[in-house]
Amino acid sequence: MAEHRQLQRAALLDAARILLTEGGMEALTFPALAARAGLARSSVYEYFRSRAAVVEALCEVDLPLWAAEIEAGMASCDTAVERIEAYVRGQLALAADPRHRAVVAISALELDEAARERIRAAHGRLAGLVGRTLEELGHEQPRLAAALVQGVVEAATRRAEQAATGGRAGCATESPEEIADAAVAMVLRGLVRA
Repeated sequence: MAEHRQLQRAALLDAARILLTEGGMEALTFPALAARAGLARSSVYEYFRSRAAVVEALCEVDLPLWAAEIEAGMASCDTAVERIEAYVRGQLALAADPRHRAVVAISALELDEAARERIRAAHGRLAGLVGRTLEELGHEQPRLAAALVQGVVEAATRRAEQAATGGRAGCATESPEEIADAAVAMVLRGLVRA
């Protein structure tokens, strides 16, 4: 019975990822979720009390996986500078994943403060990865620098989203690779000067 419930919950989360990717928050309704997962609408309520609970569950499942992916990319590098580049490029690659964009875009909308805090903590663990690398480089303020690196990543993510959606006229026409290259260059040059 427990295994069946786990499989049903996983099917609902997979369906939610697809709905969010295809249509954003508007597409994530319990009737659509039930239809996509092949369950009765009332069954969805056995697993989740609200759309926010679905989003929170997605974040709880996906954020550790994404953090592990970034950590693995960093671990495969030989030098601290290469690990910082892997951190930036890894986050930008994940941000380009439509599932990640959808969850991040809606996570702040309907979640209670405790859920938002858990998501912030998961993101904080990501920043800790680069913070430790900055300590290794001898940076005098590794936590501050890690926060600034994350700011560059977030700005590059927004720029890439603008480019992907056509942006405003004349804005954000760079390729994802150009944006990633510029973000890495900015982070690394800033670290060298620090």
